[in-house]
Amino acid sequence: MNKYNNKAYLYMLPALALLAIFVFYPFVQTIIRSLYTTDNMGANTLFIGFKNYSDLLSSPSFWNSLKVTMIYVVIVVIIGVLIGFSTALLCRVNFPAIRLFSAAYSLPIAIASSGMALVFKVMLNQSVGILNVILKTNVNWLADPNWALVSVGILTAWLNSGMNFLYFSSGLAGIDDSLYEAASIDGANGWNQFKHVTLPSVRPIMFFVVVTNIINAFQSFGQIKLLTQGGPGEATNVIVHDVYKNAFMNYRYGYASAESVVLFFIVMILTIIAFRSNGDNNASK
Repeated sequence: MNKYNNKAYLYMLPALALLAIFVFYPFVQTIIRSLYTTDNMGANTLFIGFKNYSDLLSSPSFWNSLKVTMIYVVIVVIIGVLIGFSTALLCRVNFPAIRLFSAAYSLPIAIASSGMALVFKVMLNQSVGILNVILKTNVNWLADPNWALVSVGILTAWLNSGMNFLYFSSGLAGIDDSLYEAASIDGANGWNQFKHVTLPSVRPIMFFVVVTNIINAFQSFGQIKLLTQGGPGEATNVIVHDVYKNAFMNYRYGYASAESVVLFFIVMILTIIAFRSNGDNNASK
């Protein structure tokens, strides 16, 4: 038995080595760097303990970034999950050209976020953008503090919806048709079948999709950098963009490292809360 266990660990060694080199080692170095001041090349110069963290937690800019990030995450998760789930429900019905619609709904997976951000930049342009033409408005969607975060959030939600569509489609395909037949015989209408058969059956997939969307939303950077660069003002300055700005524009690598560590713990705590709440819901059934 021990021989087989040792073989299993040998097979895992390449993956563990990659994780150690590209995940664990950089993370440990980030924690260490957060305790130092650095030069313009990012080398540690002076040990200052937790001063970077105290400066961070007393910074109005950081708290604004945290608030912006939370709003952005809510927009991305709610809209992305709703689009993915709705389109998966539509494609559950068999009709002509179903494959075409399925391909269209999953298309965002194949589109690079940077490329789509440039397309959206033209679409949302105040002068020549098609959105203003359709809505008959004159809004500068990316330069207006009231609309910039919503605009970028909707773009990210749409980009995430393709993968969400595939997850929900696989979950819906796994529901036994006999459950719907039994519910129909008991007199359940379409809404009751959806409420008592579809939703409970896809709850595990729903939980997975929500958690992964939350993590991905916290890590969003490319589309924000290309569309708004954190502006106007700090209206779209999410934490990841603030880390980039502090590290590569202000050369405060220690401070940016502290911000990265704080972001890691925020995401970790939210993930633990999500798993705990899901476990409590399952235990109460």
